[in-house]
Amino acid sequence: MRQVNQFVLHDELWWDSEFSCAACGSYCCEHAGPGTAPDHVRQALLAAHGPAGLRLTGPLTAPVAAMKAFRETMSVSLLRARELVAELSQDGFTGTVPEMEHLASLLRRRGVPVEVSR
Repeated sequence: MRQVNQFVLHDELWWDSEFSCAACGSYCCEHAGPGTAPDHVRQALLAAHGPAGLRLTGPLTAPVAAMKAFRETMSVSLLRARELVAELSQDGFTGTVPEMEHLASLLRRRGVPVEVSR
């Protein structure tokens, strides 16, 4: 059996993946720590829990604050941060529940009005 998790710990997004075998009693931890979850972990979480959406709930009066949150969270360039702000202002984002909750928390701290929907 494989179990995957993604969660926020100490203001960072973490993931882990564990394997166990009931027949032989084997157990293995593939990974436990901060960082971006690999695609196979994200896909398993999305399949199990469905996607969450992140969208603006009011006018974006501080686009620079949103850009800073994207740069810190995703380690993207200034140009990419600008593109992400444009996406947020249009259709928003989808991702795993922990990803969207973590990003929403960082954006709210900077005065960006967002909400997460499931």
